[in-house]
Amino acid sequence: MMRSLSARLLVLTVLFVMFAEILIFVPSVARFRHDWLTERLSAAHLAILALDVAPEGMVDDRMREELLVHVGAYAINVHRGGAKLVLARDTPPPLQESIDLGESSTLDLVMDALMVLSRTDARVVRIIGPSPQNPETIIEVVIEERPLQAALIDFGWRVFLLSLVISLFTAGLVYLSLHWLMVRPMRRITESMTRFREDPDDLRNIIEPSARSDEIGVAQHELAAMQGVLRASLRQRGRLAALGTGVAKINHDLRGILSSALLVSDRLENSGDPEVRRVTPTLVSAIDRAVALCDDTLDYVRYDHAAMRLSRFPIASLVADVRATGYMSNDQPLIIECAVDPGVTVNADREQVLRILGNILQNSAEAGATDVVIRSQVAEGKVALLIEDNGPGLPERARKRLFEPFEGSVRAGGTGLGLAIARELTRNHGGDLILDATGDSGTTFRLTLPVVQPGLKR
Repeated sequence: MMRSLSARLLVLTVLFVMFAEILIFVPSVARFRHDWLTERLSAAHLAILALDVAPEGMVDDRMREELLVHVGAYAINVHRGGAKLVLARDTPPPLQESIDLGESSTLDLVMDALMVLSRTDARVVRIIGPSPQNPETIIEVVIEERPLQAALIDFGWRVFLLSLVISLFTAGLVYLSLHWLMVRPMRRITESMTRFREDPDDLRNIIEPSARSDEIGVAQHELAAMQGVLRASLRQRGRLAALGTGVAKINHDLRGILSSALLVSDRLENSGDPEVRRVTPTLVSAIDRAVALCDDTLDYVRYDHAAMRLSRFPIASLVADVRATGYMSNDQPLIIECAVDPGVTVNADREQVLRILGNILQNSAEAGATDVVIRSQVAEGKVALLIEDNGPGLPERARKRLFEPFEGSVRAGGTGLGLAIARELTRNHGGDLILDATGDSGTTFRLTLPVVQPGLKR
């Protein structure tokens, strides 16, 4: 129950209203106490007027007791025009405190009211203040504090019950309003997202936006647009995946056919016909390119789902293996210089990283570079390998789609799969491969991999 948004808002609304009522309650209690004491002064003033009409300013004991009971006082003293009128019992109880209403500040009234509520003993106090009917008349009333305490407690309970009713009524209205305006539309959006996740191909699972123009309406329209785009993208990816599977099968069979054709073409070089010998190299070269295309395509499919065999190894030893492979650039060996710190060790699949570096170096060789320098930089738990060549740089059209399969090739007839495979394998390791710089002086690729910190046990 409490997990729903509307229920939480209901509880919060009740708590906030009650908190506001508490802030109102404290000064209200202080005002109630002040008014109650002022009423006692007013009643005392009216009672003392009986002395003005009594013979010789005296009343009998029965009348005196009735007047004091009506006021709720033990004694009444009135100072008027220099004269003092007294109406009191024969033996009033001793006083515990005198309260001057004319000199009490707001803070004093609040603190005194709270003190009255917290007391458990029955005190007798004297109230001093100007008469509400005549400010020039000063009245002193000796009363017991317990009736005031009872009145304050009764007032407090009435304020609490009224606050509770107001908070529940307000919370109910807020709950119904938010449930209608927010919770129900959000629940509809959530249900649409769940149904779309389970079956994105079903058009009925795409939410139908309402006519609302507020934030909920905007969210509904954006969700509908996103679901439409995602559904189209998933359908396209499904078709491409099926097409890719078919192409992989065709490539596998085609590679076998081309291999047979390559064997036959090798025998043509020994033909006695001069024309056959002249065209045979061109034919062999074309078949080699076709076989390479099949190999690259199959590698791209295979490495996209390749499982990693992680191990710890130094980068410097891997670069040494790459150098031993031997790459050719313009019929000349590609010179590879290793400037990697010998202590840099990574936790990765050695064969895949070897393939990544090989693809990058092959790309540099095909671009016309003759020298390559591999440097290392370690920061924030990763090692960055900078592969810098002295080639002519990459043209602008190649930079935009450099890592896209079948799109990023620089040379004519290339597939562009080498760098695409290299980036895919790098990201599977939690790193990345980017073009760091390119220009007339050469091209630099940045390859990042997780590094093993010295002393770290794994």
